[in-house]
Amino acid sequence: MTGSVLDVAVGPRMIASEIYRSSTYGPKHPLRIPRVSTVVDLARALGWLPRESYINSPRARPETLACWHRPDYLDALQAAEAAGSVTPEIRERHGLGTVSNPVFPEMFRRPATAAGASILAGELLRVPGVIHSPAGGTHHGMPERANGFCYLNDPVFAILSLRASGLRRIAYVDIDAHHPDGVVHGFGDDPDVLILSVHEEGRWPYTGALEERGAGEVWNIPVPRGFNDTEMAAVRDEAILPRVAAFRPEAVILQCGADAVLEDPLARLALSNNAHWAVVAALKAMTDRFLVLGGGGYNPWTVGRLWTGVWAVLSGQEIPERLPRGARAVLRGLEWRGHSAGRAPPEHWFTTLRDAPREGALRDELRDRLRTLSERGRVWA
Repeated sequence: MTGSVLDVAVGPRMIASEIYRSSTYGPKHPLRIPRVSTVVDLARALGWLPRESYINSPRARPETLACWHRPDYLDALQAAEAAGSVTPEIRERHGLGTVSNPVFPEMFRRPATAAGASILAGELLRVPGVIHSPAGGTHHGMPERANGFCYLNDPVFAILSLRASGLRRIAYVDIDAHHPDGVVHGFGDDPDVLILSVHEEGRWPYTGALEERGAGEVWNIPVPRGFNDTEMAAVRDEAILPRVAAFRPEAVILQCGADAVLEDPLARLALSNNAHWAVVAALKAMTDRFLVLGGGGYNPWTVGRLWTGVWAVLSGQEIPERLPRGARAVLRGLEWRGHSAGRAPPEHWFTTLRDAPREGALRDELRDRLRTLSERGRVWA
């Protein structure tokens, strides 16, 4: 991918696409909700997304994707999109047409667009910059199969693209409620890629135990149910930031999944969006090449508000106490069919971006895990 967009140094940029506005995984799937389109619409309604800051995402080509995903899997994924169905053999071999990874009309084009955004971000960050790709973060995809709502693994392509841009040491930080098993599969044995994951213990995919490290720089911080803002601040200051600083990366990728907030239906953590924004701000201050991806998030109001706030942090905007009329209209226009919370959303989901802080005790079990990681850091240094 070449062109003037790669050669002009500008401010923070958002990469997105209109494909996400009408594409869903189906009426009963958790990803039936709008997410990326909400972020774009809110940012525009707030006056935070001028034309020069927005980049329409390209779609990655199969031959590009074949540098990590197996060609037979890519062929099967495209064939399933064209036919609208899969055979039992393809379902078994490649994980397509399952409850988690169903057949739907854009099942290749949509993830290939997210992968294209991550590839483009890596190219853009050959010079210092800040990029937000809210459609990214599909961290479960495996080379030969779909996995955990993820058909392709765009964080892997972001790392590969940064490498192709001449950068070697990459820090990948993941604060999604689920462990990034696909990224660990790709780079867990690479000493030049730091993978640090904060995720709910005992949650699918049931990987990412504290003691797992591999041959590379993998650091896992499984956290208990009810994980609160106070505890995330401790994890941020005692684990994330020291490990990233010690690694001395040339670029940082943050997978900023929104499913760790209290109101998300697919996890049992209790953060406010303030905790995510504080991690974004702290990492942004540590690097001159920063890519923030989306990830999980299955409540249309909480994910849209959180990722719009991420863009505010990245682009230096002040988050208002009360949203202006146009932004409120975007949020009032959302629906969450099939979930009880969608029938009577609280008023602040329409009128604010910022949650009330959700502070609490720093529990002994988490304090012990942080102490263990600190001790390992001294041994492994």
